[in-house]
Amino acid sequence: MRKPRWRYLRRKLSRKLLPLFAPLVLTPMATPANPGTAMPNPDAATLKRKMTNIKLMRFNQVAYNLYSNMGLQETGLRFEVFNKALTGFYNMRHNNEVSGKPYITIVDFTKSSNEKRLWVVDVEKKELLFNTYVSHGRNSGDEFATEFSNENKSFMSSIGFYVTEGTYTGKHGLSLKLNGLDDGFNTNAKERYIVMHGAEYATEAFIEQAGRLGRSLGCPAIPLGEHEEIIDTVKGGTAMYIHAANDQYTSHYLDHVKAMTELVSESKPDAPVPTQG
Repeated sequence: MRKPRWRYLRRKLSRKLLPLFAPLVLTPMATPANPGTAMPNPDAATLKRKMTNIKLMRFNQVAYNLYSNMGLQETGLRFEVFNKALTGFYNMRHNNEVSGKPYITIVDFTKSSNEKRLWVVDVEKKELLFNTYVSHGRNSGDEFATEFSNENKSFMSSIGFYVTEGTYTGKHGLSLKLNGLDDGFNTNAKERYIVMHGAEYATEAFIEQAGRLGRSLGCPAIPLGEHEEIIDTVKGGTAMYIHAANDQYTSHYLDHVKAMTELVSESKPDAPVPTQG
């Protein structure tokens, strides 16, 4: 009796394929040279860099939303300056260096003293509270402030981040103490008696008479008639940022990643949901 043809064909095909697969069966699988050593992750640095960039973009998005909602562009405040001030504000909150008041005072010394270059914003209510003139130090420049110092008797302005303290009544009336936080840039502010105060030379009337705003001995002097309301608003542990065109300026308060972490931890409605990793 003849065997079924399918059995014959299967046996013939097996004889042909066995030599081809034999090396795969007999050759042991490759193993790491040192099985006890974990393989390095070459993408760890790249992943960290990507996450940092994502947080930076998200913070910038939040900052721009606030900037737009408050209409700050129309007042002459550049987004770059506002973004830095907001970054410092959330870093200061992260470090518990400011009170619960949601106010930031921003000064932009890249602008002419004939322009309103001081802003006070409420980041929780998304409101611009004040926009007015502010003087720079007499040795910082004439119409524009170009030179800055942290040294006593320099009669120059000092740039960077500050936290406001208490008030007192002095020769300029109601005045506000300032504590400089940036090493090498403004940390001698209290020793130099750098305070916010009102001054007649910081008014629009003085500009019309002299062709430019008057200058101080280094204090951010603001117009009489406005100074008391502004000082009463921002006193007691609020953030201040004085910006300038200074390539030497650096600050750990400009850490966007830490600022984003603080913003998210406060569960602000503007804060995007953080990505894990």
